[in-house]
Amino acid sequence: MEVTPRVTFRGMDHSEAVEAAVHERIERLSRFHDHITSCSVVIEAPHKHSQKGKIYHVRVNINVPGREIVVGREAEENHAHEDVLVAIRDSFDAAQRQLEDVVRKMSSYRVKAHPAALKGSITRLVPEEGFGFILGADGREYFFRRESMTTENWGALSEGTKVRFAEHDGEKGPYASAVTPD
Repeated sequence: MEVTPRVTFRGMDHSEAVEAAVHERIERLSRFHDHITSCSVVIEAPHKHSQKGKIYHVRVNINVPGREIVVGREAEENHAHEDVLVAIRDSFDAAQRQLEDVVRKMSSYRVKAHPAALKGSITRLVPEEGFGFILGADGREYFFRRESMTTENWGALSEGTKVRFAEHDGEKGPYASAVTPD
């Protein structure tokens, strides 16, 4: 982390143990993003005259280049948060999920690869059984089912129809999905 985090206590006395737990959680966050530019945490105890019990609120503000992550704005009453350490854990878990989303969006290498669309033509069709075979441009034959069609044009298909499809490897050989008449 590039700066020292700021921890503020409201409505309660300063606690070294609670602050140590916060710093430990902040250190965990730095594993997900190494350019956290600021971090502030506010731990708030309810007023002593509260009728609902002592439910702690923890607000976490984190800044990374181009984004601000804010957790703990909701006013919901979670009775598990009667323990300040549980409230800290839940807030930092939410902050971690948001930080992971930011990193995932910034990192293109984590994007799921989609199969490239191949072209071919239908060589055999068994309409009463709902399946057929496509001869790909690479000379390989691909099995496909009616359910693999992207449109409802099953009746319009015939041998020789040009199609585009996605290639997959199956237990019995290659098969096609996302079959679309060309």
